Amino acid sequence: MQNKAELYTIGHSNHSVEEFIRLLTMHSIAVVCDVRSVPYSQYASQFNKELINKELQKHNIRYVFLGKELGVKSDNPRCYANGRVQYKCLAQEPLFNQGINRLLEGIKNHRVTLMCAEKDPMTCHRTILICRHLRSKCVEIKHILEDGKIEYNTDLEQRLLGALKLPQYDLFTSQETFIEMAYDMQGEKIAYVDDQDRQDAETVYDRIY
Repeated sequence: MQNKAELYTIGHSNHSVEEFIRLLTMHSIAVVCDVRSVPYSQYASQFNKELINKELQKHNIRYVFLGKELGVKSDNPRCYANGRVQYKCLAQEPLFNQGINRLLEGIKNHRVTLMCAEKDPMTCHRTILICRHLRSKCVEIKHILEDGKIEYNTDLEQRLLGALKLPQYDLFTSQETFIEMAYDMQGEKIAYVDDQDRQDAETVYDRIY
């Protein structure tokens, strides 16, 4: 039986660069794929694109920016409803699928992590948008938590069901159906809102800290 390819995720949160590098090396990460639409942070400027790229290079870790392909913003107005990005529409964009395919190729030969800002993978699009569309592709997804521990995506999905007060299953509905429902609900809850940039930044700040 063929082993599953692995994909990691991590949130830079308010870590120091040194702590962030320690978390990466703890799990032998070779490539960091930045999936932030805007790779700059008002609250953690040490993770601005050029700065973190330079620091990662010092530790022989490659930096790849995939925010254009896999970020939460879209240039297509059809991907928005009342200013809120629609994850299902975003996931159908050719650019998004290009990003997914690049990831699938990359994890064949490299230990890769997705990087975004939020410390909890459950409140971040790296999980609710990107990992959702990789979970059925023979990929084992592992989230690097703030303390360095690993949360498997299957365990995160159970946590998500609990947080949204959804059952695991009932007489007429399978667990998989409830999990898909949970992704939809959480996606609507955390989706980027185009006409509320300031409030969006404050929300990200709250998730980081």
